[in-house]
Amino acid sequence: MKVTNNKKSIYSALAANLLIAVTKFIAGFFTNSSSMISEGIHSTVDTSNQLLILYGIKQSKKRPDQYHPFGYGKELYFWSFVVSILIFCLGGALSIYQGVAHIIRPQEMGNPTWNYVVLVLSLVFEGGSLVIALREFNKTRGSLSLWDAIVSSKDPASFLVVFEDGAAVLGLLIVMVLMGLSHTLNIPALDGLASVLVGLLLVGASFILARESRSLLMGEGIAVETKRKIQSLIEEDEAVIKVVNILSTYQSPEEVILIVIVDFEDDLDTEDITDAIERIRKEIKSSFQLVKFIFIQPS
Repeated sequence: MKVTNNKKSIYSALAANLLIAVTKFIAGFFTNSSSMISEGIHSTVDTSNQLLILYGIKQSKKRPDQYHPFGYGKELYFWSFVVSILIFCLGGALSIYQGVAHIIRPQEMGNPTWNYVVLVLSLVFEGGSLVIALREFNKTRGSLSLWDAIVSSKDPASFLVVFEDGAAVLGLLIVMVLMGLSHTLNIPALDGLASVLVGLLLVGASFILARESRSLLMGEGIAVETKRKIQSLIEEDEAVIKVVNILSTYQSPEEVILIVIVDFEDDLDTEDITDAIERIRKEIKSSFQLVKFIFIQPS
């Protein structure tokens, strides 16, 4: 269980997407390119998403109060789920609609020179942002594959930027290829097809992000391997016969709530059990620093 400060990748992606969105819309307007307008929508949605994630991070750091005694950590999971909806509705659905409209009523593209200039610059900026995001994400994933690390990650802010920038780079490549074919073969409908493919790419990304955010929002627990380690640590204590059950949930990427039901030795009195509980609690917190709240219940 390891976390790191991922704001660096978010800020870099925010700056890149804001600049790229403006240039894409300008190029798309003057060249009448459906796929370029879709790419502009994509970058605008990405910009909004990074702002929402930064807001979610800020809200999740609020101190506990009488209404939220465990804090506001799940704010980050909520805003990540909102981001997945925005990617689907504003990114994927609008791009598909724009593309279908241009396939049904194809319009001849103007001089695409500026489109290519914008796409190349976008690839440079998005690629740079993706490299930074991957570098930051690699600090937490250890020996896991990229996909396994995303699935097992409890911090949507870390893998969101990787997802968005990866989808952006792939979308740009799709647009470059089909826009080039559209202009070379004089088939305007290919430009609309590029927009549809970008939209489908965003819809797929939104479903994956929504699934991961929903799982965390609904109370995803610690990994099985981590649970086994905690169980072994507890059962090493001389006062413990066995661990009956371990329940857990991530309150935030940096906070875990742990409930442990323990079968203690029969000859222990109340004071001995109290001392054992305190001893076990200290051992767990020392070995697993993300576990902030521990409740130990004798069986």
